Amino acid sequence: MRLDKFICDCSDLTRSQAGKVIRQGEVKVDGEVIKQPAFHIDEQSLIEFDGIELTLCQRQRYFMLHKPEGYVCSNDDPDHPTVFFLMDEPSMGKLHVVGRLDLDTTGLVLITDDGQWSHRITSPRHECAKTYHVWLADPIAPGTTEQFAQGILLRSEKEKTRPARLEILGECEARLTIHEGKYHQVKRMFAAVGNKVVGLHREQIGALRLDDDLAPGEYRELTADEIAVF
Repeated sequence: MRLDKFICDCSDLTRSQAGKVIRQGEVKVDGEVIKQPAFHIDEQSLIEFDGIELTLCQRQRYFMLHKPEGYVCSNDDPDHPTVFFLMDEPSMGKLHVVGRLDLDTTGLVLITDDGQWSHRITSPRHECAKTYHVWLADPIAPGTTEQFAQGILLRSEKEKTRPARLEILGECEARLTIHEGKYHQVKRMFAAVGNKVVGLHREQIGALRLDDDLAPGEYRELTADEIAVF
């Protein structure tokens, strides 16, 4: 393993910060100061940083990110930048997105390396609510709120969607809360009633709302209380 990666994995330092402290001579390998971030170590190596012996930690990480338009929610994509381009964290390859958003959809994205926590949010049987701000091409037809509350039969589906709550905000604007995560579900629900989504922004997952202080492209760690809501 590279020395800078080891420092990242067992501390709160980013890769660039780890490289800096190594080049400054603050890290020793088997008692010798090593100033090359790419220096390779093995399992038997004794690593010291600022006089303290380091061991790999297993602290799990949880983030909320304000996704801008034009980014994909995957770890790698050949055609578009991923949301991980917006982050600077150690061991980025261990992180994954909890419930993806489309390329043109903005808003709340959760990111973690805790698979069990992620499963509690995304598993259909937990029926975790997701709330979206929706902008539409045409005025919302009378009766749409009642249709969504009763469930919508989407194209190529055999069963209706679960009851959803639609709050009308304007002639072509609404807030929709769903309890499942079918492929392109919000867009397909409105298409099924003869309308088209032209703007989509996820505001909330479960009891966790997108932080108003996060600008598009910004992220922060979740607090212990926020992690515990799922």
